Amino acid sequence: MKKGLWNDNEVKDLFETIEKAKKGNQALKEAFVSHAKKYSRQPNSVRNYYYHEVDNLWKDKKRAFALQIDLTKHQKTSINYFSEEQEQALMNKIKSLVASGYSVRKACFTLANGNVGEMLRYQNKYRNYISKSSPKKQDNIIKFSNSKHDKLTENDINSLFLGLVRIVKRSAMDEVASKFKEEKENANTMLRKAIVDLNKKEKEIAQLKEMFKNLKNQNAKLAELVNQASCDKASKLRKKLSCKKDAIIEG
Repeated sequence: MKKGLWNDNEVKDLFETIEKAKKGNQALKEAFVSHAKKYSRQPNSVRNYYYHEVDNLWKDKKRAFALQIDLTKHQKTSINYFSEEQEQALMNKIKSLVASGYSVRKACFTLANGNVGEMLRYQNKYRNYISKSSPKKQDNIIKFSNSKHDKLTENDINSLFLGLVRIVKRSAMDEVASKFKEEKENANTMLRKAIVDLNKKEKEIAQLKEMFKNLKNQNAKLAELVNQASCDKASKLRKKLSCKKDAIIEG
């Protein structure tokens, strides 16, 4: 598919991914990132397209019906910005609940009165607030000495080298973590499928055991009938021979 163009299959896939994220109470950002990786797009581009397409489909419900998209799961939303006072009040409430033993997710869910959309909004706002409030990590910052010389000193070069090593190491670790997560998800999917297949096999085995039991009972009944018939035939034969013997003796 040519990058930039969206066909109907990708549109349906995007909306299904969004629905799964909402059902699992996941941030929509994760759904955008997942779709972006799958179709080699940028997450922000996917997000912008989704909201634009939601608006279009509400105006063109025939197309939404043709794509089998349930628009009730994709309500149009208008951005409702927090004022500084509202943001600070929300942060104080979340912190208070967290201090009393709530998780951040549960605190946001409680403050949102069970509204999942509002919960995610509060949760994202809290994470952004904490991110801005916390001191930034210095791992990837390369510091140079305050040398007045035009040329880099040996310390500057060593600092630059160590900084690059840290960046490469962090990038490699992130890549491995992402790959491990993907492999774990694939393994879980295969495990669930194996369990389902095993359950089916167990049911089939149970059915075969029941059929075998029935056949065994039927064979036992047939053997009994054959044995009874043989006994009856032998009895009749003995009776017939006895009659002939008596007739010979009398004659």
